[in-house]
Amino acid sequence: MQSRTGNKHGVTALYLRLSRDDDLQGESNSIVNQKKLLTKYAKEHRFTNTRCYADDGYTGTNFNRPGFQDMLEDIEAGYVTTVIVKDMSRLGRNYLQVGYYTDTYFPDHDVRFIAVNDGVDSDQGDDDFSPFRNIMNEWYAKDISRKVRSSKKLRGNAGDPMCLPPYGYKKAPDNPRKWIIDDEAAEVVRRIYRLCVEGKGIETTARILQEDGILTPTQYWESKGIRKGGKKSQDTPCKWCKTTITKILTLREYTGTLVNFKTYSKSFKNKRRLDNPEENWAIFENHHEAIIDKTTWEQVQKLREGTKRRKPKNTEKNMFAGLLYCADCGHKLHYNINHPNSSIEYFNCSNYRGNRGTCNETHYIRADSLEQVVLLELNRMVSYLKNHAEEFAELLAQKTTKDYERESQNRRQRLQELMARNKEVDRLFERIYEDNVSGKLTDERFMKMSQRYDEEQQQLKKDIEELQRQCDRENDRAFCKEQFLKAVRKFMEMKTLTPTILHELVERIDVYQTQGRGKNRTQRIVIHYNFIGVLDLPEVEEYPENVVLDSRQGVAIEYLVGKAG
Repeated sequence: MQSRTGNKHGVTALYLRLSRDDDLQGESNSIVNQKKLLTKYAKEHRFTNTRCYADDGYTGTNFNRPGFQDMLEDIEAGYVTTVIVKDMSRLGRNYLQVGYYTDTYFPDHDVRFIAVNDGVDSDQGDDDFSPFRNIMNEWYAKDISRKVRSSKKLRGNAGDPMCLPPYGYKKAPDNPRKWIIDDEAAEVVRRIYRLCVEGKGIETTARILQEDGILTPTQYWESKGIRKGGKKSQDTPCKWCKTTITKILTLREYTGTLVNFKTYSKSFKNKRRLDNPEENWAIFENHHEAIIDKTTWEQVQKLREGTKRRKPKNTEKNMFAGLLYCADCGHKLHYNINHPNSSIEYFNCSNYRGNRGTCNETHYIRADSLEQVVLLELNRMVSYLKNHAEEFAELLAQKTTKDYERESQNRRQRLQELMARNKEVDRLFERIYEDNVSGKLTDERFMKMSQRYDEEQQQLKKDIEELQRQCDRENDRAFCKEQFLKAVRKFMEMKTLTPTILHELVERIDVYQTQGRGKNRTQRIVIHYNFIGVLDLPEVEEYPENVVLDSRQGVAIEYLVGKAG
């Protein structure tokens, strides 16, 4: 291959990387020194139009780095003709991934690759020592990871924080291992706890903070120049997520307690954090100054215990809670009590835009009206069962066959397709393995293809298991029909609607928005029964199909029980 001394066209990418572990080696690997070295090399070898891509504080075992990804985007766009790094370890410390980029990706995109200190230049031909150098770089990363884990374990068990300070704290200027209170953020934390004690829910608290223009933690840190994870930009920087407030209300660190080792990772190559069992935690009381006293913190935990949404005071949970869904957006309807008239209980869409959601309508329905409508429909079913037992049995038989036969056939066909593809992937893996052993397929290409097949097969296994469970449930249709009839007979005996009977009979209820005005107001609901879905009953003389009820004084609504489809 013809050697070149420079590039007359295109961008010369100077790639710089420094991880926290590399800091241990001193200044030689610093971003500044890497840039000086590469800039000098480019100038001496007449590489013009240089552009720096830097990743400061990113590990070499993971290639999902912002600077590296920016460089790949420019390569894909055809801008970059040369990539220069200080040495191979700056490109990465994953043997297979580094080999893929140097042996496959860069040549495929006609990009010249140079590692200055290692004497690697793709224009000078293949470097037989590069694979061994890459393996040693990965071994180095593995050894560093083992040493860092051991060091962190010692530090964590000694009471040094293993994570960044949570919102409300910051590192002490003279001691980065010491947490001190960030007064501005701490006041927001105290306010969130006060609102909870006062009875404000998570959604209400989020709305109050948003209306008052309080920046979310991520946006607050960004405004202070503090580098942390999270979404850096959003349309509404003051829109608090319910998960953020929930985390603040449950974090023990606000009581002055340090909790180490709450999460862990399985491998130095896999950065995904997993929850650690509580018995493996290291807990240190009075580690730092508390923002919330322990009495208040424990009070908040009791208030939140056992429910995500706090029930209104002095009321029992409504039996329809958890069964109602918005017919338009699919979100659940939340249970509410009217104030000051606490005798009016109602449900509305949890995703309504007035509550910072996206659904355009409230889908308001009164609990007492809903109970009467459902009770009427159940009585119609019982009456039909009493007077037309054979027809009712035939109706159920049709439901358990007609509605599910097509779905069952589609599921079983899909199951066969997935199982066939699973076997095909096994054969493909054997084929590429043989090609790799025979030398027809390089190690890098083999690892890339095998990883793709492995990911596909893992997903296939999950899909097969889920479809198999669905098919197994379909084999129990006769049992399901008997269970439904058993619940109907129990209702016939009791003649009242109880939470137990309701949940035995009903799977879910879809609520539509009220339509029309004045005397022509109607609202449709669709009842999905357990085991059989929506049941289309013929007319029953004793009971009307629809019912008109007062929603409030002078306002009546005709409730329409929807049919299937």
